Amino acid sequence: MDQLKRRLTYIAALIAATLLIGTAGFTWIDGYDPFNAFYMTLITVTTVGYGEVQQLSRAGRIFNSFLIFVGVTVMFIAIGAMTQTIIELELGAFFGKRRIKRMIEKLSDHFIVCGFGRVGRGTASELQRSGAAFVVVDRDDDRVERAIKAGMLAVVADASHDETLREVGIERAKGLVSALPSDAENLFVILSARALNPKLYLAARVVEEEAETKMRRAGADVVFAPYTTTGQRLAQAMVRPHVHQFLEFTTKNLGLKVAIEQVRVPESSEFVSHTLQQMQLRRDFGVIVLAIRKADGQMVFNPPAEALIAGSDHLIVMGEPESLRKLETVLT
Repeated sequence: MDQLKRRLTYIAALIAATLLIGTAGFTWIDGYDPFNAFYMTLITVTTVGYGEVQQLSRAGRIFNSFLIFVGVTVMFIAIGAMTQTIIELELGAFFGKRRIKRMIEKLSDHFIVCGFGRVGRGTASELQRSGAAFVVVDRDDDRVERAIKAGMLAVVADASHDETLREVGIERAKGLVSALPSDAENLFVILSARALNPKLYLAARVVEEEAETKMRRAGADVVFAPYTTTGQRLAQAMVRPHVHQFLEFTTKNLGLKVAIEQVRVPESSEFVSHTLQQMQLRRDFGVIVLAIRKADGQMVFNPPAEALIAGSDHLIVMGEPESLRKLETVLT
């Protein structure tokens, strides 16, 4: 789009300069009034050929010969540049869609973000920061272009259509986030997604608090109410400012190189049947175990040193990103 604007600006400037030079030349050489001089220049460079507005002198005809050569050249350049631009845009859009389609077809265990508004942008940015594979779906061309410019995989489509969800690989996806503007649209997407892939992990945003129960009934695993959550965080910032600051540091990386991550312990890991004390995670990796999510769904907060680790458990750990990556490598 920026290239198109630049080309249009160059073409407009070139044509305007030609008309200005022609108008000034006829006015100065043969005493044309400005309007007749402009009209004479216009019919000359466009090769209309109505004839001379008034008799030209020898010097005027020499100037007009020069203007014909330059003006026609400028018009051909303008037409050629516009044609080239249109063809490039059409081909670029065609091949761009094919490239995106091929990339989506290769995705597996990815996430689908439906909607690229304020909530959708935040979701996509966090997924991008985490290095997760995902695709954005939105009906608005400008929003999709914004996502693509940010280095994201995005398509212009209606997420409420089953065909759209199939095209973005919902059968192979790991999770879906529905962040569309209305609760009705999000509810429809959740119902469709759950029917197309019963194993999908689904998250949705709601505007009205009453819609949360309906969203969970429809199959959403996680439901967020942005306005309620924002209100709670604002109150927390007033009542418990240090707790709020800690959460900001760990969730947004505001100047502190600390992150909270979940790490799965595979059945084949050497740490299976070991206690936290035996694993010595803090000594060897510099990370803190905040909680353990057991394979049966039970969440053990602030686990004791004698807590036993089983296969398929998830450790909720906090530490520097490099330490967390090292721990994940060792565990897996």
